[in-house]
Amino acid sequence: MKTAPETGRPDRQARAVRLGPRSVVALLLVSAVGVAAFGWPLLAGPSSQVSAHAQDAPWLFAGLLVLLVGVVAAAVSEGGVGPKAVAMLGVLAATGSALRPIGAGTAGIEPMFFLMVLSGRVLGPGFGFVLGSVTMFASALLTGGVGPWMPFQMLSMGWFTMGAGLLPGPDRLRGRAEVLLLAAYGFLAAFAYGTVMNLAGWPFLDSLSSSVAFQAGAPLHENLVRFLAYCLATSLGWDLGRAALTVVLTVTVGPALLRALRRATRRAAFEAPATFEGTEP
Repeated sequence: MKTAPETGRPDRQARAVRLGPRSVVALLLVSAVGVAAFGWPLLAGPSSQVSAHAQDAPWLFAGLLVLLVGVVAAAVSEGGVGPKAVAMLGVLAATGSALRPIGAGTAGIEPMFFLMVLSGRVLGPGFGFVLGSVTMFASALLTGGVGPWMPFQMLSMGWFTMGAGLLPGPDRLRGRAEVLLLAAYGFLAAFAYGTVMNLAGWPFLDSLSSSVAFQAGAPLHENLVRFLAYCLATSLGWDLGRAALTVVLTVTVGPALLRALRRATRRAAFEAPATFEGTEP
């Protein structure tokens, strides 16, 4: 058996899990649903009952699970995800879930984020989205952090990990330049994750309790100013801790882990077309 018929030697290039047309459509659909779930209160009219939808998280969770199954099914049907990729998904999701309780979120000490950055980089955006969502789901069950925020966390972590897979130069950029790119992404994306998660709960604050609370029907720019003030007042320190730890772990542990992930990806050969040579009688 060989994987590179032209050369007679195995292909040593670590390739990300392929993202086919159906997978792209499924990812766009789940992302569109996510954007609507996070952002619809900002566009709600003054007569809308925003608070009436505060308990809609179970419906969002159910819909998200269906869409995640759709993403995986699309990837499987296109040959991007096979048994080896599923096994890799399970190992990485279990590792990420085990890392999350280490800091228990104290001051933003969440080491799972750097693993998601590196995994998304090596294995690609489609695999990364599913990995981020599954890891957050499993870690919530492990830590008892199940609540109305969980579907939003799954979406946010899916985007966080997918973004790493969309960074430029996955086949060419290596060494210190790649590590610095991933560290910069991890720093910015850690803040983006916290900001998006703030948006999930902020519209449901009592508008009379704070000057930074959401005001239904107010002009969009006014609510955005309030939201920015809310983020600065409530989560800046937390997000800074998460971002700093992600950078430190990416720079120190990242090079070795990138090599290990790429070595495992090469050995798994997710998409290598196996051919068999017959023997002449």
